[in-house]
Amino acid sequence: MASDMIVPWLVGGDFNVIWDEEEKYGGLLVSLIEVDDFRHCINTCNLTDLGFKGSIFTSWNGRSEEDCIFKILDRCFGNNELQHTFLGLEITHLSKIGSDHCPMQMKCDIETPPIKKSFRFLNFWTKHDTFKDVVKENWNADFSANPFYIFNYKLKKLKQALPIWGRATYGDIFHKIAILEEVVLVHERQFEVNRTQMNRQDCNRFKLK
Repeated sequence: MASDMIVPWLVGGDFNVIWDEEEKYGGLLVSLIEVDDFRHCINTCNLTDLGFKGSIFTSWNGRSEEDCIFKILDRCFGNNELQHTFLGLEITHLSKIGSDHCPMQMKCDIETPPIKKSFRFLNFWTKHDTFKDVVKENWNADFSANPFYIFNYKLKKLKQALPIWGRATYGDIFHKIAILEEVVLVHERQFEVNRTQMNRQDCNRFKLK
């Protein structure tokens, strides 16, 4: 299909396989063979993940504690023609209602101003052996100008280099934190549900007595 596809192409739904090891929490170890096959298929078809807003995980087995499993199984891919034809594509993971999967909502032609990501300096970066090397490589200017302008230039150059180095060295820290926060949130909700059920059972026992 991909070899003859010259029109906008959208491929979305439950693929029942994850893209990366970090897209699963709990359960058995991830099969890297399945992951590699999935990546190879998508890359061969020249498709690109359209991203998403909302909940990180799209699938939850409904269990708690050590039996709890979260995965990202549902996603939307598109080819270049799709993204050029429908500008501002936006995928949102909606709440799970009546299913163990998140429904996905797609909007097109959304006019949103570009978002400038704020720079976040992580203190533990300084403890890495190569941190000072990165600073030295980017703390230079091969031109003469006002000292304040040069200082600002160096800061801007370093701010661009450090996040790239940090992601290559430690991975996507903020994505990992967001995953853990969502897992904790689900556990807290499950705890509240269990506590409510126990309170109702205690009330029923009291009425019977």
